[in-house]
Amino acid sequence: MNPSVSGMMGDMCGRYVVATPYRQMELDFQAVAGDEFAAGYAASYNVAPTDPVPVVWQRREDEGERLLGAARWGLIPYWAKDPGIGVRAFNARIESAAEKPMFRDSFAKRRCVLPADGYYEWKKEAGRKQPLFIHAENGRQLALAGLYERWIDPEGRPLFSVSVLTGPALGRFTEIHDRMPLTIARDTIDAWLDRDVRDADQVRSLLDLATVPAWAARPVGPEVGNVRNNGPELIRELTDPGTLF
Repeated sequence: MNPSVSGMMGDMCGRYVVATPYRQMELDFQAVAGDEFAAGYAASYNVAPTDPVPVVWQRREDEGERLLGAARWGLIPYWAKDPGIGVRAFNARIESAAEKPMFRDSFAKRRCVLPADGYYEWKKEAGRKQPLFIHAENGRQLALAGLYERWIDPEGRPLFSVSVLTGPALGRFTEIHDRMPLTIARDTIDAWLDRDVRDADQVRSLLDLATVPAWAARPVGPEVGNVRNNGPELIRELTDPGTLF
């Protein structure tokens, strides 16, 4: 069951949007969609942990080709006995991912990119929480830095799962939350997906942890707080939210 928004307020990021057609994602990320993914893909304006999400990774049998597939949001390490461990592992902190048993193997050799049209965050203000939709100013999809794992269930069936890497918030975004999701520059994706790049410092060097991203934030309605709500109206800007970012 998806966690409620109240259970995710201390985390970052806990809700996002993937509404771009998968054919456009193929073009944007120079990836090939798997047949199963193509048949089952549907836009979601309220992605929550445990949901299936689009993932760009390297095809094992052809290191030169990127594959667009799907995985469960909430990383389940290969050694876990219970997949429920992944419910809270939808984020991984860049400061500790290389050392934490939950994430260190993935950080070293199983990195991925999670396409996102934007994400939601709740800004605390005057005793209330105003939801905001944060997206690229140029309208392009964000390339969220992710980690993935392959877990095998007792019947021998594989389950792929992912986590979004986060870092300290920068610039004006510190007014919203103290953390933010990390993104990968398009020209750095190949190196990020390269499983031969395993040194932790080298991996971290692929992420820009100092530049304030060119993102915009707009206030949206409280309906996004309920995971049952899912439609384009969730990202519609409020005309009179009371306070603006």
